[in-house]
Amino acid sequence: MIDLMCHLASLLPFEAMQARFMQQALTALVLLAPMTALLGVQVISFRMAFFSDAISHSAFAGVALGLMAGLHPHLTMPLFGVLVGLAVISVSRHSSLSADTVTGVLFSAVVAFGLAVVSRHNTVARDVQQFLYGDILTVGEADIEWLMILLILFVVFQIFACNRLLYIGLHPVVARAHGVAVARWQYLFAVLLALVVMFSVWGVGVLLVTALLIVPAAAARNVASTAGGMYWWAFLVSLSSSAAGLILSAQPWMGTATGATIILIACAWFAASAVWAALRGRRRD
Repeated sequence: MIDLMCHLASLLPFEAMQARFMQQALTALVLLAPMTALLGVQVISFRMAFFSDAISHSAFAGVALGLMAGLHPHLTMPLFGVLVGLAVISVSRHSSLSADTVTGVLFSAVVAFGLAVVSRHNTVARDVQQFLYGDILTVGEADIEWLMILLILFVVFQIFACNRLLYIGLHPVVARAHGVAVARWQYLFAVLLALVVMFSVWGVGVLLVTALLIVPAAAARNVASTAGGMYWWAFLVSLSSSAAGLILSAQPWMGTATGATIILIACAWFAASAVWAALRGRRRD
């Protein structure tokens, strides 16, 4: 499967795509695109942008702990992100404070903890920089296999959870009254979001992960008139931005970081969609 996807990537009329690491990078981005698109729509709908930001910044601590313990960061980073996500949901459910307040406290704690660990070990600090800015070009076949597994789990989860999550997002009390297991689906969604966010850190880095979720979904909201249409537009923006960002960043005349280029193209999509929405609104008036 990986070889097939890499072969398809090599058929693109760009010299850069003949390199195996570029083909693997594009394959990883294609696998991430549908997940970040739908999760971005749900994050906007459920007002959880700050939540995803807190999880992404926990990558600092996850990577640092892994390097100190002699474990691979690709193992410790998702595990720590999942723990942070579950902690946010748990404290929010058992506290009188708002979800944003709880997220803000835990966000501050994980960032401070990560920076404290990194500051004590200079060798760890150098290795963490890769995750700060992202480096999708280092993704290997084993990472792609994990992404395939995550995509399958993502699809299965959304088949069963999508309508329930929408119901919970609209009104959790009413959803509970109608038999929806609110706590269970919130915890499962937090785990899934944490895993996708952590995998996305490889591509665009800690600083831009939230943008990878939010910008395509925001552009889609400007254009789409239905919930289903919003997802497909977000998928189009996410996929095209990822592919174009990867290819453009590899050009000698460009020479920019892949993650930053991907987000800039997504922002261009958003700007175009905002203009379109303004013009469409003016016509209706």
